[in-house]
Amino acid sequence: QVQLVESGGGLAQAGGSLRLSCAASGSAISTYAMAWFRQAPGKEREFVAGVAWSGATPYYSDSVKGRFSVSKDNAKNTLYLQMNTLKPEDTAVYYCSAKRGLRITTTMFSYDYWGQGTQVTVSS
Repeated sequence: QVQLVESGGGLAQAGGSLRLSCAASGSAISTYAMAWFRQAPGKEREFVAGVAWSGATPYYSDSVKGRFSVSKDNAKNTLYLQMNTLKPEDTAVYYCSAKRGLRITTTMFSYDYWGQGTQVTVSS
């Protein structure tokens, strides 16, 4: 079992930055692929960014590519999401997730563990 707890969300102005963290416990994340998803009001949960078990080969959705950066620190058992040049459309609840296996997917149903989410609100 893996427990995931997100932190770092809050209110930011358009063009600003936030850094999300996802602390894992219960199991080492070194053998899990991990990802960030987000869900805006009235919309489906969508993939944002993810990394393979090693922390290499990050993958991003087109909507955040070039603005967000995902990283995984296996020694600290923590996943990060650095969000720069924020836009109002980035407003959502952001969820950390982990899946058994080495590679990420963009499909939420492939993930085995989820955090409770952290709210990110970007004002214009």
